[in-house]
Amino acid sequence: MTKKIAAVAAGAAGAAAVGGVLDVTRRRRNLVHRNGKAAGRSTPFGSLNTPARTLITEDGVDLHVEIDEADSEVTLVFVHGYTLNLDCWHFQRAAFRGLVRSVYYDQRSHGRSGRSPHENATIDQLGRDLLHVMDAFVPEGPIVLVGHSMGGMTIVALAEQHPELFAPRSQGGRIIGVSLISTTAGGLDPARVLMPMVPVKLGAGLADGAIRTLARGHRAVDGVRRLGAGFATVVTDAFAFGDKVPAHYVDFVDAMIAQTPFQVVAEFFPGFRDMDKFEAVGVLGAIPTTIICGTSDKLTSVGHSRKLHSRIPGSTLIECEGAGHMVILERHGQVDAALDQLISAAVRA
Repeated sequence: MTKKIAAVAAGAAGAAAVGGVLDVTRRRRNLVHRNGKAAGRSTPFGSLNTPARTLITEDGVDLHVEIDEADSEVTLVFVHGYTLNLDCWHFQRAAFRGLVRSVYYDQRSHGRSGRSPHENATIDQLGRDLLHVMDAFVPEGPIVLVGHSMGGMTIVALAEQHPELFAPRSQGGRIIGVSLISTTAGGLDPARVLMPMVPVKLGAGLADGAIRTLARGHRAVDGVRRLGAGFATVVTDAFAFGDKVPAHYVDFVDAMIAQTPFQVVAEFFPGFRDMDKFEAVGVLGAIPTTIICGTSDKLTSVGHSRKLHSRIPGSTLIECEGAGHMVILERHGQVDAALDQLISAAVRA
């Protein structure tokens, strides 16, 4: 079975190579020329880490946690997306370090955290993990949650499980503000999500059965992903970003995706198709909520953010013109300013 999977994957990648190698080579060359003196060079990506802390979840998974301490009334908790890790918050971490106490963690099966049991690789379990992180590292004081992509879905899952946490402080709520970035509460086309994570040309039209089959031969698929690294980088550029960002932005995101085993990709995949939590997001209307999305997001399109905005009374919607899914990198200045305003509004409220 593994040999057959490897053959299929390699054949798909090979066909793509024959059909598009010149175009990919040209795009890859253009990526290199896009570096220049862009932001992120003076402080390299992945260089803002603090000593690791470990949190053991209810089912025994070790979560990797890092904290930037600061003398502030509020604590920010950042929740990253699918196939990424806490390093994706690079610019936000640089912006708030020393100003606002901030908690970052790698979601289960991602980054430096431990692998989840297969049956607990779900959005609902991620919501429970988030509560566990809050209880362990922010036992007192108000919290602002910031979630990107699957991290936003994690916050929505928590809101469904514990709506009382999102009540006004006068009514005992602990969470005083939320930012949902490039995310949704349901209705997601999983094929969009898969594109940057599987061998070139293999993602289109993959059904759950094909994902399960590929997962059984995940080592072979991971091997093909490594062999097709040049293609994968171009695909990441096309699907994660809207504008022509510096090449090291693309390489940074591509490296995080590549470090996520395909078996993990496959385990979380069904959760995106099955998620339907738009009825749960109304509770966020009780606190300041900011929704951010790029208008050129190819994974969780801006329509999802507009729907969230329509379902959350009083929420603020910020559309970043021309930006893609990784708006937290691509439009970090705009995102950081929006978070700054959210924190101020949340503290005032």
